[in-house]
Amino acid sequence: MPKQLKHSKVLIVGLGGLGAPVSLYLAAAGVGHLVLVDYDHVDLSNLQRQIIHKTSHIGQEKTVSAQIKLQALVPELQITRFNQRLSKTSLNNMLSDINVVVDCSDNFMTRFAINAACVENGTPLVSGAAVRWKGQVAVFLPAQKHSPCYRCLYNNTEDETETCSQMGILAPLVGIIGSIQALEVIKVLLGIGQSLCGKLLTFDAYTETWRTLKLRKDPACPVCSQLITDN
Repeated sequence: MPKQLKHSKVLIVGLGGLGAPVSLYLAAAGVGHLVLVDYDHVDLSNLQRQIIHKTSHIGQEKTVSAQIKLQALVPELQITRFNQRLSKTSLNNMLSDINVVVDCSDNFMTRFAINAACVENGTPLVSGAAVRWKGQVAVFLPAQKHSPCYRCLYNNTEDETETCSQMGILAPLVGIIGSIQALEVIKVLLGIGQSLCGKLLTFDAYTETWRTLKLRKDPACPVCSQLITDN
């Protein structure tokens, strides 16, 4: 187990379909400290895609349910739980010693708030999303001058009130996307391989098609444009 992983602290926002595989794989890989954030409770309808939770956990806070499963897998894993909705203040307080943030949330308003906090604090962000048959993953490294941010990708907020649960989702798809998110977190923590920074990886499960799109920093981005400096 690499020492960098053992001494790393990763914040996971959302313990649903994406957060479940992300947290399980990061714990099993040897990340030493996971900070789990989710204000929801386990419901029967969650179990077909949120594989970290069990029938016996229905009604429990998702952070509690996840901790039970994770520490059964890795007893020495350090876990911090936050059973609350995120605010700008709470996010900034959390990021003071976080190495990587993993966005596993299911709505634009939360994603925008997480992105803004990561940009402000210079914290790496691994973002994932999945809905119906399609999913995507991107990595944002705000400490790097030319890295775009999530808002460079989605500057139009027309659909920000729609959630994945409202639109439906194919259960195995979140496992695929969450696994890639976990992989990207490990690469960022270890400083190895080629990350998805500056790229958007998309997957269409219906046609079994992967695409990698270039993602550039938007000079008019309302969040990160102030980070652009002249050479």
